Amino acid sequence: MLTLPNLISLIRLALVPVFLWLVIGADEPVWGGLLLGIIGSTDWIDGYLARRLNQVSDVGKILDPLADRIAVAAGVIAGLVTGYLPAWFAWLLIIREALVAIGAAVVALRGHTSLSVRKMGKLATLLLYTAVAWFFIGASWSPGLIIAWGSGIPGVILYYVVAVQYARDAAAAISERGRASNA
Repeated sequence: MLTLPNLISLIRLALVPVFLWLVIGADEPVWGGLLLGIIGSTDWIDGYLARRLNQVSDVGKILDPLADRIAVAAGVIAGLVTGYLPAWFAWLLIIREALVAIGAAVVALRGHTSLSVRKMGKLATLLLYTAVAWFFIGASWSPGLIIAWGSGIPGVILYYVVAVQYARDAAAAISERGRASNA
């Protein structure tokens, strides 16, 4: 279903290869960081419009978080490969994403479609989008690194706190489903 919110999510997805080209192909980390910042800062628009215009769709519920995950993953991997992100920082994000993906797969295999999004998770994603974008910008403008670290450290901490909360939610959902099937 093509709605305005889904179109915005698709545009955000389409900008990811442009970001990668700017950072890796054209060696323009500042422009890449600015574009990643735009992709991240527009994250809320598709969800807001979907609710406001009464255009919430199953496609959008998948497309919006997919756009987030792909953009963040592209930023982290490109930052790791090019050296613009500190390796330990990038690996913390990659490991967390892998753990959450495994957890989501387990939940799906147990018959659940999804877990509720947490506001703290949205805040963590915003902080990390900000941090990753500013690490690229900081390659040419050193005050950008202060912003990157200022949002990156709290973002990583919140990212892991939310991962633990999602793990608890998943365990509760699986346990509840088990009790319901035994009844």
